[in-house]
Amino acid sequence: MAQRRPQLMRMAAVLAAVAGVGFGSFCVPAIWYFLKQERVWYAFGFPTYGEGPFGRIGVPTSVPLLSAFLLVCAAEVAAAWLLWRLRPAGVWLSWMLLPLELAFWIGFALPFGPVLGLARSLVLLMIRQTSGTEAARPGPP
Repeated sequence: MAQRRPQLMRMAAVLAAVAGVGFGSFCVPAIWYFLKQERVWYAFGFPTYGEGPFGRIGVPTSVPLLSAFLLVCAAEVAAAWLLWRLRPAGVWLSWMLLPLELAFWIGFALPFGPVLGLARSLVLLMIRQTSGTEAARPGPP
């Protein structure tokens, strides 16, 4: 089971990178467009980070809101890098970011975010399970 830990951490890294880079790469032009046009940018016919539950509850899309999401995406890329390098801090950071990401994914109505987050959570739980078995195993005499 211990030999699966590096594979699981790399799998979590890929999931984190897809979320961080995927959403973050659209966030940069969305911020730029919002600064210039003062309205939400549409990509491929869909609003980027607008017209979701945030707007319906009175939290309008704004540069500070988009910038906060970009920071969360950048932190997710950092978590992916740490996970890829098999650093336990990557697991911790990834868990800490999930509630923030979930709030943005739901608030901006991003359907793939929760799917990626759930997949990553399952992998993180598997990593935790491998850690438990390693700790239970006796060390060398």
